[in-house]
Amino acid sequence: APARPPHPGPEGRRIGRRTLALLIGLAAALLTAFAVWALYGSSWLRVESVSTSGLRVLTREEVEAVAAVPVGAPLISVDTDAMEARLGQKLPRIDRVDVVRSWPHGIRLKVTERRPVLLLEKGAKFVEVDATGARFATVDRAPKGVPVLELAPAESASLRRFGGDRLLAEAVQVVGELPEGAAKDTEAVRVTSYDAISLRLTRDRVVTWGSSEDGPVKARVLTALMKAAPKAGHFDVSAPTAPAVSAS
Repeated sequence: APARPPHPGPEGRRIGRRTLALLIGLAAALLTAFAVWALYGSSWLRVESVSTSGLRVLTREEVEAVAAVPVGAPLISVDTDAMEARLGQKLPRIDRVDVVRSWPHGIRLKVTERRPVLLLEKGAKFVEVDATGARFATVDRAPKGVPVLELAPAESASLRRFGGDRLLAEAVQVVGELPEGAAKDTEAVRVTSYDAISLRLTRDRVVTWGSSEDGPVKARVLTALMKAAPKAGHFDVSAPTAPAVSAS
């Protein structure tokens, strides 16, 4: 029988392990260097396109101009956090924006715009107010379906005590709790004091809401009243346990 080759001794095994470790380390270093070069130095993974979604009022051109995506730069080097901060600061209509790398060559801007729930008249223009009470844009024309806030009278004790911002917040809360049927027909929200909020609806209908307290209960009561008396002109839910309906 042919003789078997001798087994390597302890020293040979140590040398073999060191050689294998060196080869593995060299391969890892080469892979790391290649990855760094591919991400930063090559032309493979560079920004070539920008896509924008979620726009309602803003245009793609104005959003992408503010974003200032560095086309041609390595995709990995794009500072997405700084871009998001810049968009939110310079375009207050933006409620939220996510800047996402779309490998291998794209940047995606996912925009969520603020939606107006109330309007403040400012001369011949309108200031849009969102569901948080933030004033975010001034427009020439009132957006369809958004009620106007009427703070009257301006010299009321409630206005002096609570301030316009507090009364605005109360009105925003009321609008957010309106039932769907009343919400789509609301043309104006009138606030004469903290606990005297009323709504002017289409077809000359009026809803006396009272304060912003017990909003969900008032909404359910108003829905029931409007179904029971669809031709009524005045609905009073300021005391939801004792609501009232009248012709005008």
